[in-house]
Amino acid sequence: MRRHQLVLSLFLFGFLLGAVPCTGQVSQSLTLPEAEQIAIQNHPQIQAATHLASAAAAQVNEVRSAYYPQAYGSLTGVEAEHNSRVAAGALNNPIIFDRFAEGFTVGQLITDFGRTYELVKSSNLRARAQQENVATTRADVLLRVNQAYFAALKAQSVLQVAEQTVKSRQLVADQTSALQKSNLKSGLDVSFANVDLAQAQLLLIQAQNDVQASYAELSAALGYSDQRTFQLAEQPTPGSPPPDFSPLVQEALQSRPELIRQGLNVKSAQSFATAERDLWFPTISVLGTAGLTPYRQDTLASRYAAAGFNVNIPIFNGRLFSARRSEANSIAQAQEQYLRDLQNRIVRDVRTAWLSANSAFQRLGVTEQLLNQSSQAFDLAQSRYGLGLSSIVELSQAQLNKTQAEIARVSAQYDYESQMADLNYQLGRMQ
Repeated sequence: MRRHQLVLSLFLFGFLLGAVPCTGQVSQSLTLPEAEQIAIQNHPQIQAATHLASAAAAQVNEVRSAYYPQAYGSLTGVEAEHNSRVAAGALNNPIIFDRFAEGFTVGQLITDFGRTYELVKSSNLRARAQQENVATTRADVLLRVNQAYFAALKAQSVLQVAEQTVKSRQLVADQTSALQKSNLKSGLDVSFANVDLAQAQLLLIQAQNDVQASYAELSAALGYSDQRTFQLAEQPTPGSPPPDFSPLVQEALQSRPELIRQGLNVKSAQSFATAERDLWFPTISVLGTAGLTPYRQDTLASRYAAAGFNVNIPIFNGRLFSARRSEANSIAQAQEQYLRDLQNRIVRDVRTAWLSANSAFQRLGVTEQLLNQSSQAFDLAQSRYGLGLSSIVELSQAQLNKTQAEIARVSAQYDYESQMADLNYQLGRMQ
């Protein structure tokens, strides 16, 4: 019964192995710097952040336009009843003359006692904050690229371990079967060897799936809409993490682009609050107009011109300006609290990343030692089993320990590189 189950499992393995999708694509050779450059040029999030920064820069010019003269031309033609006047819809009753006239009008703001200045300042700070948002988005994308790159390297290495494990256990299964035919080993030994082989084959299937999934993740991180396959270059293992935590916090608080962005948002909100306060100040402007009236009634002159000034003094508007100022002050205070919260989270994230990097670095040495010991144990178990001094159970356990140690060593290496990438991101170095 057990033999039939084993045959069935091997059949399923062959079926699943044949079902692994083949993309038919040529593998793309890629180094980590090349991957980062592709993502910077190609990723839609970076492109979107760049466009938003351009829009914010245009808003500065929109607000600054209040400093310059506003000019427009006019064409007016009227055909009216004789001696007709406007009788409704206005406080006066001006007479309407037949005429056709053309002219232009120029208006210039003289002063609004600092409101436009504060609005321009607020808009300019907001535009600078959007530029920092581009840097923040770029850092986020580069972190995902680094993590996906090392995850793909890890998946490829685990696949190599799985392939080697299948070959090794296939050899043991073949040898055990040959010895069983010579009555030197029992059928139980053959069953144990075949079970180990099937487990290795299942590991291989999972490793193949993980490689394809890592390619999909890396393709998305690079900004590609389709999945691609890659031949990834190994990266040099980083040195040990910094021994002291305090300088890292200061570096992060000075370099993180999102912290700089939020600081600019605070200043922008404060300037806007000041501009809303200045709504109560008068505005002084001048206005000039001139033109020609080539077709007209005799009572009108052939040309006209006028100039004057205007002073607007707010008196009462249903407490609208007070409400707007209160709203702007509340928003500015909220932005200050967001800044405090962001500083606290950055300190926490830097500490967590530093601790994780140290832990991952310590795992490198432990997993290396574990791999050496498990390899020696496997060699001894294999020799003892070949001499008939131990059972297949001992050899099977030694094989399992070695496979797990190899996977742990591979995982520790690329997890450490990924943790160092995260630490560099938390310190604001990845831009």
